[in-house]
Amino acid sequence: IRKEVAGGIQMNVAMRSTDVFPDMVTQMIAIGEESGAVDEMLSKIATIYEGEVDDMVDGLTSLLEPMIMAVLGVVIGGLIVAMYLPIFQMGMVV
Repeated sequence: IRKEVAGGIQMNVAMRSTDVFPDMVTQMIAIGEESGAVDEMLSKIATIYEGEVDDMVDGLTSLLEPMIMAVLGVVIGGLIVAMYLPIFQMGMVV
């Protein structure tokens, strides 16, 4: 992309030729190039993707929280059983 842009090709055309970037990104960069506000468009693209990542992280967190609570419950329950089992066994001996 860098070589093509240095050669005079518009950035959106160079990005489309790679098939790496989504159409929305290349279209927003094309609009930014036409209006002379590429920096603003890149900022908007970053904001959009930042929101998507935040939503994904929130979803993953909401899935992991119950699992973490269950694991902690098993660990704490195991510790309690490990502490009280010898006491109960001593009571049976006497």
